[in-house]
Amino acid sequence: MTTTRTLPMTVTEPGLPARIRIHEVGARDGLQNEKGVVPTEVKAEFIRRLAVAGLSTIEATSFVHPKWVPQLADAEQLFPLLGDIADVGDVALPVLVPNERGLDRALALGARRIAVFGSATETFAARNLNRTVDESLAMFEPVVARAKADKVHVRGYLSMCFGDPWEGAVPVSQVVRVARALMDLGCDELSLGDTIGVATPGHVRALLSGLNESGVPTDTIGVHFHDTYGQALSNTLAALRHGVTTVDASAGGLGGCPYAKSATGNLATEDLVWMLDGLGIETGVDLDALTATSVWLAEQLGRPSPSRTVRALSHKEQ
Repeated sequence: MTTTRTLPMTVTEPGLPARIRIHEVGARDGLQNEKGVVPTEVKAEFIRRLAVAGLSTIEATSFVHPKWVPQLADAEQLFPLLGDIADVGDVALPVLVPNERGLDRALALGARRIAVFGSATETFAARNLNRTVDESLAMFEPVVARAKADKVHVRGYLSMCFGDPWEGAVPVSQVVRVARALMDLGCDELSLGDTIGVATPGHVRALLSGLNESGVPTDTIGVHFHDTYGQALSNTLAALRHGVTTVDASAGGLGGCPYAKSATGNLATEDLVWMLDGLGIETGVDLDALTATSVWLAEQLGRPSPSRTVRALSHKEQ
């Protein structure tokens, strides 16, 4: 008996972008939150499969000190294994660097896209970076300057953009100030993190409008939503309606934040692609191949994928 592949009905919406770039974070942001350490070879195979599925930006690893993120302590061993990814197509492999030492390690291995990770709130900056917000910006300044001098692309992550578990709701003006400062350092793009998943569509629109008013153009902004309260897709749609064309997502819905226990999983890439396919928005991603990749990784991790789309599609194939 053959089964018919379930597809969403395509109904377009005027004003939405024709194509979206998915910034896949599962291999870094997803796996850093695992209780156990995933073998280096499994990580490399995961990234290869993501590339074959059509993802063009795959965040590979982090050059944070192993003491803080032991799950990614193998960055020096992993990155050289990814040289064959270029054979799949034009795939970018950005890496996270916390400081100049991390930048040195990344550049030594040939990384050409990096990201720095800042906070919009003082409490999270203290807990995550052991610095104030302004001190962390000062730490990033030479990192970004050196990267740009070497023609390396720089992404600025900004966490706690919508709410903080210790400080509560974060004023739009506060986020705009820190975001503007990150961009003024020379970052090429900005990723707005809803680290604990409390954003709602109106809040998303207000922050994007505030950033535009401060001089940050929409085409430099990406969004990074967590699904703690089931709002990640609705918030993404609000961002798309504003003109955002870069969306962070994690294959299988892996990840959270090791420094904020209320931060549950990222927006699942499969759930995002299902919605975008239904809207007729191009991503270049093969949903079947991506689903198979997340099913495979779930087997390696010994637990089912939290993605609703992965569960639905893999169930139909059984």
